[in-house]
Amino acid sequence: MMQRISLPIPFWKMSGAGNDFILIDHRQPLIPADLMAEFARRVCRRKFSVGADGLFLIEPSDKVDFKWRFFNADGSEAEMCGNGARCVARFAYMHGIAAARMQFETLAGIIDASVADTQATIRMTSPHSFRFDRQVDVAGQLFMVHSVDTGVPHAVLFVDDIASTDVVGIGRELRHHPVFAPAGTNVNFVGRTGEGLSIRTYERGVEDETLACGTGVVAAALIAAAKGMADSPVAMVTAGGIALTVQFVGNTSGTMDQVVLKGPAHLIYKGELTAEALLD
Repeated sequence: MMQRISLPIPFWKMSGAGNDFILIDHRQPLIPADLMAEFARRVCRRKFSVGADGLFLIEPSDKVDFKWRFFNADGSEAEMCGNGARCVARFAYMHGIAAARMQFETLAGIIDASVADTQATIRMTSPHSFRFDRQVDVAGQLFMVHSVDTGVPHAVLFVDDIASTDVVGIGRELRHHPVFAPAGTNVNFVGRTGEGLSIRTYERGVEDETLACGTGVVAAALIAAAKGMADSPVAMVTAGGIALTVQFVGNTSGTMDQVVLKGPAHLIYKGELTAEALLD
């Protein structure tokens, strides 16, 4: 594998509200397409390599400013990532790949983004496939589950005590539940705390709870609004303690559009990936 990859590879480590990513300028190819998934799996391993929730490869586009290839930590390629998109926007601006206002291609569609200092704002693709009040059996316990696709599929559950919720246990069961087959789903738990609406997310592809999930925050905000629990703009506090803001237009019937996600996108460090980062 390593003989076919141009090493060392410069990279940036970035964090979007605790969702962390490896970003690589891939406009000049460094990693063969057939090795990208395995490369992502190896470099995203924590303690053995850089460690991250996902990998972004920034590539040329003949339509807009650029496009990405995005891989989850398990090597699966995903359509969309809200926090990642905000990190990518700042990365592109700081590298001169795009102006402060930009457009880029994803598998979910073309994303509009803007950058101001450490804040990045993205216009999401239109949400679809709203489903409300579906009772789902998990190990003999019934949960009221709502769902929507915000670029990737999300389930949303409202809980009384978010701090004590078994996010990983319940999340893993719902992520693989037959009602969400074959693609599976991300699973979001939303509760009220002293800070307002708080959210914890089990992420498909990471297969664990993450400190934040941008598309999950959007899904939860839209479902909360549709259920009459919130109005635009909706601030949601992530597990990492950072608030993300969701704005949209629409009504409580689930017809919502012009969805915008805003929050911080921080550069953590720059470095070079060596061959030893890829040892399995």
